[in-house]
Formats: sequence, C-alpha cells, structure tokens
Amino acid sequence: MIEQWLREHTVPTAQALGEITRQTAGEGAISGYGMKSKVRRLIDLLRCAMYPSVYHDGIVRPEFVPALVTGKLQEAAALLYEMCASVMTATCREAAKGGADCDCCREKADRAVCDFMDSLCGIARVLNTDIIAAYEGDPAARSTEEILLAYPAFEAISIFRLAHRLYELQVPLIPRMMTEYAHQLTGIDIHPGATIGEYFFIDHGTGVVIGETCIIGHHVKLYQGVTLGAKSFACDEDGNPVKGVHRHPHVGNNVVIYAGATILGGDTYIGDGCTIGGSVWLTRSVPAGSTVYNK
Repeated sequence: MIEQWLREHTVPTAQALGEITRQTAGEGAISGYGMKSKVRRLIDLLRCAMYPSVYHDGIVRPEFVPALVTGKLQEAAALLYEMCASVMTATCREAAKGGADCDCCREKADRAVCDFMDSLCGIARVLNTDIIAAYEGDPAARSTEEILLAYPAFEAISIFRLAHRLYELQVPLIPRMMTEYAHQLTGIDIHPGATIGEYFFIDHGTGVVIGETCIIGHHVKLYQGVTLGAKSFACDEDGNPVKGVHRHPHVGNNVVIYAGATILGGDTYIGDGCTIGGSVWLTRSVPAGSTVYNK
C-alpha cells in the first residue's frame, strides 16, 4: 500500500503542500534554506571566538589559539554577511519591485556586519561582568569556569548580548532567531530588543521572560519564573496590535526580583535598590529602596 501511495500521491501532495504553505512561508527568500542551522553555526563561531577554551571542540595548543580565533572570526563575518544580505534583500521594498538582488541592501549588510564585528570586544567585556555577577551572586558557584560551562543563564545572556547588537543595527529576523534558539536551550526567553545593563544574572533561569521594550539597569538579579511583560496591547482601527510602543517595565539598578514575580506595563518603573518578593504581581511603579512581597 505504501508503495502505491508513493507512486500515485507523492507528487500531487507535494504540489498541494507547496500551494498551501507558500502563502505564509513565501518562496524561501528570507530563510534561504537552512537559516536555522546558519543561526546556530553563527552563534557557535562567535562564542568560540570569545571563549575558545569553552566552545571549541578539540584541543588547541596555546600558541595556536590566536590563529583559531582569527579563523572563527573570518568564518563568522562571511556567514553573517550572507545571512544579512539575504534577510535585508528579502524584506526590502525596493528589491521587491525590481528583482531578487539589491545593491543597496548588500551595502547595508556589509556595514552592519563590519559594525557588529567591531563590537565583539565590547560585548565580551560586558559578558565578563555578567560572569562576575553570577559568581558573586550564587554561593553554589565554585569558579567562573563553572559559570561558562554549566549555567543556563550564561547560555541565554551570551546569545542575547550578540543578538541585541544586531537588533541595534536593524538587522531583520536574525536577532530574534538567535534568542529563540537560546530560549529552546535554556527556557529563558529574552527578546533581542530588551536593553540590559552590566553585571546581569539570572539564577536557575527556567521560565524567565523579558519583553522587547524592557529596560534593565546594572547589577540586577532575577530568579526563575520572573516575567517582565506587557499589560495589554493597544490596537489600531482595524484591530491589529500597534507595534513599536514602549510596553514593558523599566527596572533600575541593584534590583533583585525573586522567583515567580510578574511585573507588567510600560509605565511600571522599579526604582534602584528594590527587592521584589516571589510570586508578586505588579502593574504599578515602586519607589527606590522598596521591598515588595505577598502578605
């Protein structure tokens, strides 16, 4: 029976599937076929360049590490350019008018990749502060190497820091794919548009959600299950959500938010030095130095 189905139904089913899915997935211009695997490869290359002793598969003599890192950076830049050119051309209105190739988009991709690669040292410096925050903020941590090798927070935050820079450079799609990959790995969901200061630590991590327009200061510590989200969505006259408005909380410096707390709304500000207890529901601002807990 299966052989008969393969002979008689494979081709018409393939044609029917193509007609159905093409309406939403397009012709593959953005994905370029294999975009998910390219995103994973990009993350591996970039983190290997920053932390070769952690992310490189294999043993490398110390004198050869600079050559290894150089090769990773070159491969990452070439791959990122290919990906950026693909997504920028696919989402370009001018390119849609005149064909698949767009010199302007390729120039923008070239500039974005160069700016991003020039940012890697700065990103690594900020990530080092996150490692220090994790080590100093968790008595269970025995070394900074343990943070890099075993902590899901570092997996998620390191990918977020890279994705956020691409988001700042207005690269479409790729930053979101990067942080969603981190979400799959760790259960920590950080939108690449969020702004997060130095010395950031998420203890345990599972179930943390940080929205696109959230602003987080320096020396902030979150526990598992914390949500920094939106209260509701403003809609236009056609009932569609209005995009690009500030809808997530602003968290000040030196704030600790314990497990399961939910803080919502673009008008909600958590002042410096606050402690927010577990399972608290907040849709209002909290003055600096406050402690909020369930009674």
